[in-house]
Amino acid sequence: MLGLVYLSLGSNIGDREEHLREAIARLQKEGRMVAVSSFYETEPVEFTDQAWFLNCAVALETSSTPEQLMANILKIEREMGRRRMQEKGPRIIDIDILLFSNKIIDSPALTVPHPAMLERRFVLQPLAEIAPEQQHPVLMKTIRELLDALPTGQTVRKLKTS
Repeated sequence: MLGLVYLSLGSNIGDREEHLREAIARLQKEGRMVAVSSFYETEPVEFTDQAWFLNCAVALETSSTPEQLMANILKIEREMGRRRMQEKGPRIIDIDILLFSNKIIDSPALTVPHPAMLERRFVLQPLAEIAPEQQHPVLMKTIRELLDALPTGQTVRKLKTS
């Protein structure tokens, strides 16, 4: 059975755009890429003394379980050179599972929907571009509604496409 999963990708080290493109290419081995948002340049949150990020959201149809997909995402991050040295610190690539069909998962290894997505414009803005009417399975609000409810602040700029 196929599940529709929404992922958030981010990079703020080196060629950020190339890192996002490579991660997207690697994720295509996990299923069928349904949608990829524009790339957005975003200011860091929480740990702000670091370079700005490039972020995007993708929709992927997969036959993997959430746990299998998470293991494969961690493998992709490692293979691309991600080192978890500092919480919320600079990273070559960061891939988060935001939503997985309408599943609600709360285990030590995985929490879906992603608990912090509600506060993060850098997650919700790209996600709203590709899935504005997708509903959050706990709050029963659309992604567009969640984005509209965010307070102002946190700069998120859509990159011009070449």
